[in-house]
Amino acid sequence: MSHAAQLPAWAAILVAAFLALGSGLTLLGCIGLLRLRSFYDRIHAPTLGASWGTAAIVMASMIFFTVLESRPVLHEILIGIFVTVTTPVTLMLLGRAALYRDRAENSPDVPPSNVLQSAPTGGGRTDPRERVL
Repeated sequence: MSHAAQLPAWAAILVAAFLALGSGLTLLGCIGLLRLRSFYDRIHAPTLGASWGTAAIVMASMIFFTVLESRPVLHEILIGIFVTVTTPVTLMLLGRAALYRDRAENSPDVPPSNVLQSAPTGGGRTDPRERVL
């Protein structure tokens, strides 16, 4: 017999809702990874599942074990903190590495590193305080 049978109905509904939310967000991130075309688009979608999906699943775990053990179970927060900290850092490192690679290969889809220097200079307004009517 499972320990989940001892879980009250209100806690079971709450745990199921958080699990459904977390798994839905993770599935949405996976679908985005498959559907989006370029690498730069693809690196954004899985972060949804990695951050918010993990947070919802960790919340479900905390509620489940807190109710079953009749004491606060908070060590799952460490999982959420580690995922929250490492996901954006990994995203930035992957994005910068891909950008460096694409610029080294002179890919036409990537803007040059000196965008401000290569901007057209003729015919534009020079005073940013000018209003457009």
